[in-house]
Amino acid sequence: MTAAHNVEMESVNLNMEREGKDELEEEKPREDGEGKDPSKGRKVHRIVSKWMLPEPVRRTYLERANCLPPPLFIISISLAELAVFIYYAVWKPQKQWITLDTGILESPFTYRPEKREEAWRFISYMLVHAGVQHIVGNLFMQLVLGIPLEMVHKGLRVGLVYLAGVLAGSLASSIFDPLKSLVGASGGVYALMGGYFMNVLVNFQEMIPAFGIIRLLIIILIVASDMGFALYRRFFVPTNGSPVSFAAHIAGGFAGMSVGYTVFSCFDKALLKDPRFWIAIAAYAACLLFAVLFNIFLSPAN
Repeated sequence: MTAAHNVEMESVNLNMEREGKDELEEEKPREDGEGKDPSKGRKVHRIVSKWMLPEPVRRTYLERANCLPPPLFIISISLAELAVFIYYAVWKPQKQWITLDTGILESPFTYRPEKREEAWRFISYMLVHAGVQHIVGNLFMQLVLGIPLEMVHKGLRVGLVYLAGVLAGSLASSIFDPLKSLVGASGGVYALMGGYFMNVLVNFQEMIPAFGIIRLLIIILIVASDMGFALYRRFFVPTNGSPVSFAAHIAGGFAGMSVGYTVFSCFDKALLKDPRFWIAIAAYAACLLFAVLFNIFLSPAN
C-alpha cells in the first residue's frame, strides 16, 4: 500500500510540474514587454497544437511556432476555386446556382473522359464546382482544417497531401466510373480529412480523448453528409442533368490515410528519412502507374 501511495504521489507531482511549466511558458511573452499581441498569438498556437498534434510534440511546436510563412497554399487554392465558381455563375450565368451544368461541363478545367489526353484536367477539375452547396462545403472544410494543418506542417507538406488526393480522385474516377465527368476539390479535402483522421485515431490517447471523440464524430458527420450529396448527384440527378463521379471522395480519403498520415505524423522528424513515407509513396506510385496503364489500354472510354 505504501509503495502504491508513493507512486500516486510521484505522478501527481509530475503533473503539477508540467502544469507549472506550461503556466510559466504562457507568462513569458507578457514579461518580455511586447504587449498583448504575442500572448494572444501564443494562445492561438496552443489551441492549434492541441487540435493538431499529440502531446509529446506540442512543446516542440510551441517553441518554434510562428506564422512565417503564413498558410498561403490553402488560402490561395480556395481563392482560385471561388474565382472560377463566380466566373461560371456570374459571367457565364446558369439557370440556377444550386447545380451548374452546361457551363462547367464545357470548362477546360473539368475532367471529361473523352478528353483525357488533356492531362491537366486530372488536376484542374478541382477548380470547378457543381453548385453553391458543393463549393461552400469544400471551402469550409479545407479552410477550417487546412489552415491549422498548414500552420503546423507548412504549405509544402499540406500541398503534397492535398494534390495527392486530387490526383488520386481523378484517376480512381477514370477507373471505377470511366464514363462520367468529374468536378470539385473533394479529393483534396478528403485527403486532408483522411490524414487528420488517421492521426487522431492512432494518437487518440495523446490528443485529449474527449476532444478526440468530438473530432472523430465531426469528421464522420461531414463525410456522411457530403457523400450523400455526391451519391445523389451521381445516381438520382434528373435525366436531363449531368451526373458526376463520386469516386474522388473515396480515393482522396485513402490517399490521405496513407500519404497524409505519414506526412502529418512526422512533425518533429525529417520526412525524407522516415521509411513509412517512402512505403506510402511507393504504394501511391504503383497505383498511379496502374491507373495510367488502364487509361491507355483498357478504359471503356477509349
